[in-house]
Parts: sequence; C-alpha cells; structure tokens
Amino acid sequence: MPIYEYKLCEGDCKVCGGQFTLRRPLSAEPLTACPACKRPVKKLISTFNSPLKLKPLSVSDAKKAGFTVLKKVGKGEYERQ
Repeated sequence: MPIYEYKLCEGDCKVCGGQFTLRRPLSAEPLTACPACKRPVKKLISTFNSPLKLKPLSVSDAKKAGFTVLKKVGKGEYERQ
C-alpha cells in the first residue's frame, strides 16, 4: 500500500499538526478532509526511495555471492564457468 502525504489547505491543527501521512490503497477515493480535524486537505508530491545505481556484478563477484554463472555456447546450450 502506498504512503501519501497530506497538508491542510488553510491554518494549522493541534491534532494533526497541519501535515500527516497515511497508507491508503490505490483503489481508495481521494482524501478531501483530514481524518482527525475534518478540515480540507491537499495531497503533497512526495519523494520516493530507489536503490542506488550499482555497477554490474563481475563473474568473480557473482561466484563469490553464491550464484551459478553460465556461458552460452550454442543455441539453447550453456556451460558453467
């Protein structure tokens, strides 16, 4: 389930602090009011988490990590390296 960030359209609230996050299914209707104070809210554009771009594993790195490394020798034929 995605996490969405919301902010009050106007003012501040002691209950929600004026900004909050919620986990909501994609199929849920858009949230228009704060669940705590019932004031109108707008959805914020959030940052996202992505893995760091890593260099491809070398054959020796893959073997050290426990993977079986195969080399294509013909059509549909492979052999271990």
